[in-house]
Amino acid sequence: MPANRIGHQVMNVGQLKILQEAITLSVFIPFSIFYLKEGIKKDYLWASLFILAAVFCVFRKVIFK
Repeated sequence: MPANRIGHQVMNVGQLKILQEAITLSVFIPFSIFYLKEGIKKDYLWASLFILAAVFCVFRKVIFK
């Protein structure tokens, strides 16, 4: 988790946690598809959409300054 002293000075804990989950899914989904030979599942797409929505909600004040 990027919640070290430097990260906490720039972002709050909620932003750091959502960022961690977005990074984890963006690495895990291609890994599971290409290396583990799992098919693309609707669950992966839904999880990605919800994480993107969470990223938007948490960072919207930063984006729309």
